[in-house]
Amino acid sequence: MSADGTSSGIGLAGAGGMTEAPGSGTGAPGATAAPRAPGATAAPSRGPGSGTGGGRRAMRPIGANVFRTGLALACAFAVLALGAGWWQVAEAEHLATAPDNPAVIALARRTLRGPIVDRQGAWLARSTRDKNGEAVRTYRDTTISPVVGYASRLFGTSGLERAYNAQLLGLIGSDPLGGLTDKFKLAPRAPLGLKLALDLRLQGAAVKALGTDVGAVVMLDPITGEILALASTPTFDATAIANPDTAVKAFTTLREDPKNPLLPRATLGRYVPGSVFKIVTSIAALDTRAVTPATTFPEQPAAEKTGLLVNGYRIRDGHHPQTGATALDFTGATEVSCNIWFALAGLRTGGSALVSTAAELGFGAPIPFDLPTAISRVTSGKGSAPGGFVDDVELASAAFGQGQTFVTPLQMALVAATVANDGVLMKPHLVTALTGDGPGARTINPEVWRRVIGVDDARAIQVAMQQAVEGPLGRLFTSGAKVAGVPTAGKSGTAELGGTGEPHSWFIGFAPVDNPKVAIAVLVERGGRGGERAAPLAGAMLTKYFELYGKP
Repeated sequence: MSADGTSSGIGLAGAGGMTEAPGSGTGAPGATAAPRAPGATAAPSRGPGSGTGGGRRAMRPIGANVFRTGLALACAFAVLALGAGWWQVAEAEHLATAPDNPAVIALARRTLRGPIVDRQGAWLARSTRDKNGEAVRTYRDTTISPVVGYASRLFGTSGLERAYNAQLLGLIGSDPLGGLTDKFKLAPRAPLGLKLALDLRLQGAAVKALGTDVGAVVMLDPITGEILALASTPTFDATAIANPDTAVKAFTTLREDPKNPLLPRATLGRYVPGSVFKIVTSIAALDTRAVTPATTFPEQPAAEKTGLLVNGYRIRDGHHPQTGATALDFTGATEVSCNIWFALAGLRTGGSALVSTAAELGFGAPIPFDLPTAISRVTSGKGSAPGGFVDDVELASAAFGQGQTFVTPLQMALVAATVANDGVLMKPHLVTALTGDGPGARTINPEVWRRVIGVDDARAIQVAMQQAVEGPLGRLFTSGAKVAGVPTAGKSGTAELGGTGEPHSWFIGFAPVDNPKVAIAVLVERGGRGGERAAPLAGAMLTKYFELYGKP
């Protein structure tokens, strides 16, 4: 039917072309046109839509319409196929092994999870069966709870129990193609165990040293990235959460505790860093040649008394009168933790360089690690100045660890380890091996993350950090950090929080200086000045390390 109500016969011609069928029009089917009278001329043809008789509208070729429709359908099916392929293949293992998958939850009730042991082979977590024949997890003690986490029928998993849930249940191996068929099997692979770099003796000593304080201790081998201790306080009883008979009461109590024991502060706690961040500023300033180890700022001595005027705001220091009118160089400024020198160094370095150097150290993104990590930051990034700073006042404040700067203890331990390892940052890792007879058992070797700074710059910072611990003035700010008979480097930090209450107490460092074996970061919430709480705690932990592993 045409648009004007008349019928029009359409026939297909050739490869999708259109032509009028013989006899089409308003007459009977098969009728032919009447013969023309002699001498008569043909009437001019009418354009589309003219009149109501034999007029014809211009028609779009049907072949083009069919092609477009077919192409659209083909694209739609391709998208559906790609989506199905992504979820059925690429994401199949993730979906099949997700801790909240009902099939995985059911499997966990009957499967004895693989064991977790420390670097010495001491068991940290193991499974038995209860009176009903169902699996139940037991943990060695509370010191490991922020690291190993828990595996509970009622409250799921956390920590390494969650990160390696599939391996511990035998749901995943090393063959990705074989993993595609696991969903059709009635039984999983043999569960794998975890061997950790963690030393239970150091872990226990760190928790004991923190005592009733809220805080964290991170210790690692700067050459391999192996985490030796990852302590957070307060701890909790993971066995009580794993036991169905006590789980509800234990978990409810922990959730209501204002100290939040379930928060692993070493990895997910974010804190104002105070002066330990000066090592990040040092790396950026030396790497960009904004300063050298010999750099001095003539205005620094006077600003100790009057304050450094930046955009109408005075940045003050004045807590090291022993330096008098001396214009400090890099080592001297690090030894006495001079805020003025580092503020000036930060301003000279610039916001963009400070932020980008921090990013090389792991700031601005989650750290590639066995456990989830909070993102450390130099600034909120909401400002219009270079690097996302609001202005030079914020940049100058960030350069000595105040302002909008927040860090995790793990992040600051990596900063110390990078300096100790001559500027090379290793990927931190807790698990050194997946153990057992099942497929996927393997050793996890050390891996370089990236080179952050050159060797010469790293060694200049090593010298300055050693002076901050062993120098005649540095000892006043890092009391107790020195390990007897071992060259020790470090930097204390006092993170002012504003208002009332004590500041956070910080220390980062490493030893021996010339052949580093261990790096450390200590954070004590509201612990007072860095030299009062964190520094002596770090010294005790470093001493414990050399008691266990021997002095060089």
